[in-house]
Amino acid sequence: MASFTTEGDALIWHGPGETLRVQAWGDDSLRIRCRPMGDILDTDYALDVPVPTSSVIAIGRDGESAVIVNGKIKAVLTARRSFMGAGIPDSVGCRVEYFHVDGRPLLREISGENALKLKARRFQQIPGGEYRLTASFEAPSNEKLYGMGQYQQELFDLKGATFELAQRNSQASIPFVISSAGYGFFWHDPSIGRASFNTNRTEWASECTNQLDYWITAGDQPADLVRRFVEVTGRPPMMPDYGLGFWQCKLRYWNQEQLLEVAREYKRRGLPLDVIVCDFFHWPHQGDFRFDEEFFPDPAAMVAELGGLGVELMVSVWPQVTFGSENYRPLADGNMLVRTEAGIDLQMRFQEPTVFLDATNPAARAYVWDVCKRNYHDKGVRLFWLDEAEPEYETYDFAAYRYHAGSALQVGNLYPKMFSRLFYEGMVAAGQENPVNLVRCAWAGSQRYGALVWSGDIGSTWDDFRRQITAGLHMGIAGIPWWTTDVGGFHSGDPDDPAFRELLVRWFQYGVFCPVMRLHGDRTPATEVRRADGTPTCPTGADNEIWSFGDEVYEILATHLRLRESLRPYLRELMGESHELGSPVLRTMFYEFPGDERCWDLADQYMFGPDLLVAPVVRPGARERTVYLPAGARWTSLHGGHVYEGGQEVLLDAPLSVIPVLARDGRREELTNAP
Repeated sequence: MASFTTEGDALIWHGPGETLRVQAWGDDSLRIRCRPMGDILDTDYALDVPVPTSSVIAIGRDGESAVIVNGKIKAVLTARRSFMGAGIPDSVGCRVEYFHVDGRPLLREISGENALKLKARRFQQIPGGEYRLTASFEAPSNEKLYGMGQYQQELFDLKGATFELAQRNSQASIPFVISSAGYGFFWHDPSIGRASFNTNRTEWASECTNQLDYWITAGDQPADLVRRFVEVTGRPPMMPDYGLGFWQCKLRYWNQEQLLEVAREYKRRGLPLDVIVCDFFHWPHQGDFRFDEEFFPDPAAMVAELGGLGVELMVSVWPQVTFGSENYRPLADGNMLVRTEAGIDLQMRFQEPTVFLDATNPAARAYVWDVCKRNYHDKGVRLFWLDEAEPEYETYDFAAYRYHAGSALQVGNLYPKMFSRLFYEGMVAAGQENPVNLVRCAWAGSQRYGALVWSGDIGSTWDDFRRQITAGLHMGIAGIPWWTTDVGGFHSGDPDDPAFRELLVRWFQYGVFCPVMRLHGDRTPATEVRRADGTPTCPTGADNEIWSFGDEVYEILATHLRLRESLRPYLRELMGESHELGSPVLRTMFYEFPGDERCWDLADQYMFGPDLLVAPVVRPGARERTVYLPAGARWTSLHGGHVYEGGQEVLLDAPLSVIPVLARDGRREELTNAP
C-alpha cells in the first residue's frame, strides 16, 4: 500500500508512479505539487522560496488518511484502492480535500471511487517527456468567483465561465481566483492552458507541464485571500510621487520639439502634468533601443527641460528586433532571441519584419538593459513603457515558439513578467529607487517588478469602456494593484466627433479614480511623417491633449485634472497600503463590504480605496445613474454634499460634468463639493 511521510512542514504521499507533496506555504496556505514519475521539482515561477507561517503546522497520520493544518486551512488526504479485477493489482490513489479549520468545506478533488474511474490528477504524456495535465475539483455550486487577471468582457462573477490561460494583446492571464466560499486558488503553472469554473466541476488544464503545482489559501474576508496571495508572490514597490498625477500620451509625438511644446503648453495653462510619453518608432530600427537622431537630436537636453517643468519623460521600448537592427547580430549569435520551431523565423510584422527578444534569458535581459541604460537611463529617463509584452505574435500559435526557459506551450505566460523584470532589476542596479514601468501584460508576481499594467489596445467604444471597469477590478483581486487604461480607448476616436467627446469625458472622469491616470489613443485622422530624404516612417495620430476636444470638454477635463491633484494625499495612502499589504487601489464593493450580499454582484461601481465609492457613467446620453449604497455606512455625495443612509439604492444626477462619487462615513471632507 502507498505510504504517508513527513518532511519538515510538508506531508508527502508516495504511490505507485506518483508522488504528492502538500506543504505549508505562508499563513493559512498550502502549496500542492504532484509528479507522476521522478522527484518533485522546485519550480520558482512565482513561488520562489517557502514563505514562513506564523501558525504551528500540525500534521497527523492515521492509516490510510493524513491531515495537515496551517492556520485557517486544513487538507485531508485519503489513500484508496480501486478493484481492477481478478489477478490484476489494485489501482492505488490519494484524494485531497480542503476545509476551513471551522469545518466548512472549501474545495475537494473529484472522487474516483465509482464506476466512472475518474482521475482528479490526469497526466497524459506528450512528446518530449512532458505531460498534458487536467486537475479536477468538486466546488460549491453556489460560490461566486473573481480574479484571473484581465479579460475583455463584462463578466463579473466568473462562475460558469471558461478562460484561456494565455497572454494576448489586451488579455493578461493571471491564474488566481478567490471564492465567496472563503478560499483563494493559484495555478502555479505558466503553461498555455485552460480554467473552467463549471457549476458541477472546476478544472484547470495545462497543455505542457512537468508536474501539478498549485497554491490554496483560506480566509474569513476577501481581503485576507488577496493579501495572502501577494505575500507569497511579492509586493509592489512604493509608487513614486510622479505616478500619482496626470500622464499625457498619444500615438505619437514624433519629434523632440513637438513633445516639448505639449509639455510647455500644459504649464502655460496652469494645468497639472506629471508625465509625458515618447511613444514607439522614436528609434531608427526596432531593436536599436535608442532615439533616432534626426527626430530627437538631444535627448538629454529634452529630459532636462522637462525636469525643469516638473515633468518626467516615459519612453516606449518594444521587445521586437528587426533583422536590420544594430543589435540583431549580437542577440542572434548569443541565442538571446525567441526561436521559431519550424518555418521562417518571422514572428511579427509592423513597419518591419521582426523577431522577439527572449526575456526569459538572463543574458538577453542583461544585454538589453546595458543598451537601454546607455541610450536612455544615462540621459535621465526614469520611466519605461514596455509595450508588446505578451508578446504579440503575428500568429498566436504557441506551439511554434521556444524560449530559453522552455517551449512557449510550457512557459509562455511568464514572458511579460520577465520583460518587467529586465527593466526593474536594471534600474535598481543603476541606483533608482521604486521603479515603475508601464507594461501591456502581466503574470503572477509581476507586481514585485514595478509593473503598472494597462489594458492594451482596446477600442474607443462604450462597450470597451464598460469592459475596462470590470477588468480593473479583477486585476486588483489577482494581485496587480497598479493598473490603468488608455483614457478614451486606443483605436480611433475623432476629436471633432461629439459622440466621441462624450465618451472621452466619461472615460476621463473614470481615469481620475484609477491608480494611474493616463490619456492615450490613436486619434483620427492620422498624419503622414517623412524623413528629410522623403522616406515615410510611422504616422502620427490626431491631437490628443485636453484642449483638443472643444471648449466645453476642455473646461470639464481641466476641472477633473484639478480634482485628481486634490486626491494626491489620499492616493499616497492607497499606494502605501498596496506596497505594504498588496491591497488593490480599485476594489470590488464586496472587498470592503463582504457582509452585504448585494455587493457581490455590483460590476459597474467600485470602491477607490476604503473611503470613496465611484459610479462611472457608462451609457451614452445618460445624465443620471442608479447607485447602490452598502449597509453599515453613511454616504456623502462629493457633488453637493448630500448625505444618504446605506442599505439602499439611490438615483443620482450625473450631468456631463459630473461623475457620481460618495465618501464613506464623512471621510475625505476636503473633497466635498468637488465637480
